[in-house]
Amino acid sequence: MKIAFFGSTGRVGSVMLEHALMDGHEVQALVRDSAKLTKHKYLSVIKGDASSRSDVYNTIKGCSAVICALGTDKKDMLSRSMLHILPAMREESIKKIITIGTAGILDSKEEPGKLRFHSSEAKRRLTTAAEDHYRAFLMLKQSGVKWTIVCPTYLPDGERVGEYRIERNTLPNNPSSISIYDTGDFAYSLLQSEKFLKSRVGITY
Repeated sequence: MKIAFFGSTGRVGSVMLEHALMDGHEVQALVRDSAKLTKHKYLSVIKGDASSRSDVYNTIKGCSAVICALGTDKKDMLSRSMLHILPAMREESIKKIITIGTAGILDSKEEPGKLRFHSSEAKRRLTTAAEDHYRAFLMLKQSGVKWTIVCPTYLPDGERVGEYRIERNTLPNNPSSISIYDTGDFAYSLLQSEKFLKSRVGITY
């Protein structure tokens, strides 16, 4: 498989990239700083910006799946990049995308009909990141592609435990934290799976 990768130098993205290369997949990774990636025979590095239409199209060209582990910033990087990623996928007839989200865009259990970041379940006062993730989620819902958004709760580096709880569109009861390693392992496992298509997935220990 040839994978277009956005966010490969991030905390969860780097875990997923390691899996992809170990499994022998060809990866085309778009990065701002190519020095952050170690050379690998299966890795092609494209220096650029995910908010640039041409850089995104060059990354996706010839691939058969997309991984997006981009973080958010105060400039809506995630949703701005998705404006280019989804049309590029359609142009290349790519159906599968796995993205990393936030627990804030999961459905609230305490206040049905609301998202967690709009409800009393929200632990953060600032909602800028959740709003960016939510806009990306809405674009994915309307895209027609096979998407899954993995939504971790509190995300320390932690360790690889190998056991965790997952739930479609909500967080499991009594959530705690989840390491970047277990998040990355689970998200990568969905790349060639038909589970959780067109769903958000809450993940926690």
